[in-house]
Amino acid sequence: MPTAPNMRRARTSARWWHHGLAAPQCVSIRATPMAETSLMRPRVFQATPRPANASLRLSRGAAFLVAASSLILVFAGAGVPIPLFNTYRAEDGITNADLAVASVGYFAAAAIALLVLGRLSNHVGRRPVAIAALVSAGGGCLVLAGAHGIAALTVGRILQGLACGLASSSTGAYVVDTAPERPSWLAAAITGGAPMIGVPLGAIGSGILVDYAPSPRLLIYLIVAALLGLCVLLTVLGPETMARRRGLWTSLVPRVQVPAGSGRLLLAAGAAFVATWSIGGFFQAFSPTVTAEYLGTASALMTAAVFSSVMILNPFGGPASGRLKAAAALRVGMALYVIALIGIVVSLHAHALGPFVAASLLVGLAQGVACTGAMKALLARANTQQRAGLLATLYLIAYCGVALPGLAARQLVQMLGVLHLAEAYAALGVVSSIFAVVAMQAASHAENGTIDARA
Repeated sequence: MPTAPNMRRARTSARWWHHGLAAPQCVSIRATPMAETSLMRPRVFQATPRPANASLRLSRGAAFLVAASSLILVFAGAGVPIPLFNTYRAEDGITNADLAVASVGYFAAAAIALLVLGRLSNHVGRRPVAIAALVSAGGGCLVLAGAHGIAALTVGRILQGLACGLASSSTGAYVVDTAPERPSWLAAAITGGAPMIGVPLGAIGSGILVDYAPSPRLLIYLIVAALLGLCVLLTVLGPETMARRRGLWTSLVPRVQVPAGSGRLLLAAGAAFVATWSIGGFFQAFSPTVTAEYLGTASALMTAAVFSSVMILNPFGGPASGRLKAAAALRVGMALYVIALIGIVVSLHAHALGPFVAASLLVGLAQGVACTGAMKALLARANTQQRAGLLATLYLIAYCGVALPGLAARQLVQMLGVLHLAEAYAALGVVSSIFAVVAMQAASHAENGTIDARA
């Protein structure tokens, strides 16, 4: 039969467990004479208080998923208007030149955000700037939901461009900060491929709703705006990976950031991004015209499919590049890309839809392989404070590689026509691809072949 002291110890242990604490240690479990009871006095344990909101914070793994989803969704919002361009032309009288202006406004806003605000998250934290990107993207969707002319269309696209610029640096750095260590290519694949994943997802979703759902000019924008709002709430609950520090106003002075010893590598990566992004700018501005005039269909879904074809296989390039060394991945990707560009031009001349789509799909795969390899090599040389600035610099190069040819295309489209513009974009892609391979080779020689070892 249990003795009274044992019963007291059992009740005391139960109370400790009820409060989530370990039971106090005892010197014995047998009945103890009264003279020994002083040894049985329980030790006083001080529970560490938890922050009131600790249970609401996301884990690091969950924060990574939210950051990656937010980055992709911002770019998905930028892809939503593409299938509606033919609708805007038919119902609002918007011309190809007007669409080129809106596209240039988008890319210019992204470039300015990268140049001026690219290092902002190093001083105010990753989350506040990531939230600002989501809010700007949502505002752009709401403006475009009521757009019926070139002015509103351009304003909406500028807001989306600003959001993409902010997200490319701050949210991209947040993705890298919270990414798991394995697989090693994952952070590089997401930060390098988010635009090529998000934009086609937004375009295809928009194309489906435009063709088969009511209120095609409104519904898709409201859906994306609601998803962006959800990402804002989840980002608020995520952990902050960058402490606030001084130098906020100095960080707003436009400049590019290149980690020491990464100059040649940045040139190689920048050339690869210019080569692959420039053709994406052509498709964004002129895929409705290409689809209607050269491929014989005005379907919004087909327009979205044609536009997305140059990006949709990008996610598969990341895992493929993981099997290759960084320099080899860039060489293989650029070689495939040149082959794809030749296929696009030949199929446009032949008005052949099947070969055109096949060549466009190859563009996305080649881009994923080349850009992920280059991005992985770059990120291996950047510390936490350098990541946002480095990503901003790289994406600034990429957006300039889209915006500057876009400005020229706006001036030349009436004179040359879309087919000859496609040839000019293909020539730019070939030259940039060659430069990327040469620059990567120079970087590898300069570092005595250590690029792949460090990546």
